[in-house]
Amino acid sequence: MSRRVFLFSLVVVLAPSGFSQSLKLDALDKLASKASESVTVTLDANLLRIGSKFLSSSDPDQAQIKKLVAGLKGVYVRSFEFDKAGQYQASDLDAIRAQLKDPIWKKIVEVRGRDNSEVLLRQESENSISGLAVIVAEPKELTVVYIDGPIDMDGLSKLAGNFGIPEDIGEKLQKEKSGKDKDKEKKQK
Repeated sequence: MSRRVFLFSLVVVLAPSGFSQSLKLDALDKLASKASESVTVTLDANLLRIGSKFLSSSDPDQAQIKKLVAGLKGVYVRSFEFDKAGQYQASDLDAIRAQLKDPIWKKIVEVRGRDNSEVLLRQESENSISGLAVIVAEPKELTVVYIDGPIDMDGLSKLAGNFGIPEDIGEKLQKEKSGKDKDKEKKQK
């Protein structure tokens, strides 16, 4: 059994009930019965610290992950894969999007088309990012990732593939950031 599978299994077994999180994702849980595959990750600060104990301090990548996780309050993921398009509706995301309308959330990326993506940051002060929400809605897949706590955007890619965070999250964010930077350059010209 790989370390990642073992860690995920351990965390799921130890997950307490009654935890609190700033962004509630449970409105999506009804989609699990329609999905051919679903993943639910619910890790509060204590579970993240327990899980990070399985990471090596001598491995530079794992040491950086331990550092990133140390300040987090939680990592929450809901991911669904459907056999065919149309098995979930855009309205299934209404409860999540309603929470993200609070002015403390800043949308930094929005991609609309066949695949829809949104990246939002919770910014409680000018120099502090205290949360990240990512919504990726494709015709046959839906993924919502919420990271609660101080976010180091440069180190975020190191969390990819750990604690239930999709492996390509860093690539998607970098791609979206570079596209946004290009748009900003065009506007300045």
